[in-house]
Amino acid sequence: MAATPYTEEKFRVGETDLIVLKGGSGKPLLVFHGELGFPGWLKWNEALAQKRTLYIPLHPGFGKSPMAGWVMDMRDLASFYSRFIREQKLTPADVIGFSLGGWLAAEMAVANPAQFSKMILVGATGLRPPSGEIADLFTVTARGYLNKSVLDTQNPEFARMFGGEQTPKQFEEWEDARAETARIAWKPYMFTQSMEHLLDNVVGLPTLLLWGKQDRNVPLSVAELYNKKIAGSKLVSFDNCGHLPEVEKSADFIREVTNFLG
Repeated sequence: MAATPYTEEKFRVGETDLIVLKGGSGKPLLVFHGELGFPGWLKWNEALAQKRTLYIPLHPGFGKSPMAGWVMDMRDLASFYSRFIREQKLTPADVIGFSLGGWLAAEMAVANPAQFSKMILVGATGLRPPSGEIADLFTVTARGYLNKSVLDTQNPEFARMFGGEQTPKQFEEWEDARAETARIAWKPYMFTQSMEHLLDNVVGLPTLLLWGKQDRNVPLSVAELYNKKIAGSKLVSFDNCGHLPEVEKSADFIREVTNFLG
């Protein structure tokens, strides 16, 4: 049986426990997972772990991290993580955020861009789409939402992570994640009206935006707006790709991330 490529550590942030997965070696890279929780160790994780130490916190209320009742919205969660990275002396940190995790990174950046050295947003929510709409996680099952995240569910990386019968543990984790997402990212759903204006505060932070051109969960118009509002940001979009470029276009994704981080 292969060894787990990461260790699991518990940190105390104020009165809240936070479970963080750590793997690899080298300069820290902070990884914020999306609205269905940590999907598992993928090819891109393995590739970056050759030269970076990946810090993958399980957000409060997701996976093994207990819920923090005082965290009522994404701005609260951003403040929580600002404290965590400051106390762990990770600042300024390189960060990569996926979907809901991208919104989280953006919230932290508008509050204090200096706490990051480089930022990568992948299919990030947080902005109201100028055209199209963010897919509703709660009108379908978690499995249905995941299937909508890719163009081809037979993609080997996707099938390895999510193929086969859904286990009771997986079902429970997805439902816990959906419940916590509803609690902190609702009204309006998956964006804030103020984010578009607050992004003008993100100055001097190298930012890379990675998106699937055929993203059916968070439309490309959101990427274009992030690109417009974050000064000096770079947008790379992948053709024939949905909401999970790290899965569907893993080689291209790894190349772009590696080149950007340096």
